[in-house]
Amino acid sequence: MMLKINKDLTLEQLDSWGTVIDLGSELIEGDGKAYGKFTLGNPELPSSGGYFGVTKSVFRMTYPFSEQATIVKGQVTLTNEDTGEKWTFKEGESWIVEKGTKVLWEVNSDYFIKHYFSAN
Repeated sequence: MMLKINKDLTLEQLDSWGTVIDLGSELIEGDGKAYGKFTLGNPELPSSGGYFGVTKSVFRMTYPFSEQATIVKGQVTLTNEDTGEKWTFKEGESWIVEKGTKVLWEVNSDYFIKHYFSAN
């Protein structure tokens, strides 16, 4: 199967997943509304992929899986809370993070959407 990442995607095209709190994160600022849609597998499989989006907010999470992600829309700043390293990602930019990494998320735009691949 081949999948082309949809760069014109909006939050309205994704399913509501509640808030980042419902996904195990600590919400610090904003409403943290979360959206997503699987393009590969589901969270109960050893690996999965899809779109994930969040409205403007600041939240903290410990990664429950390893992930490669690419920003489709918006801008986000990620801070590794163990090392203090901080990166800002915009559309078309990617990152890789290991399971167990503590990350502070700052959604700098009205919302952001990423496409990701995760593995437990």
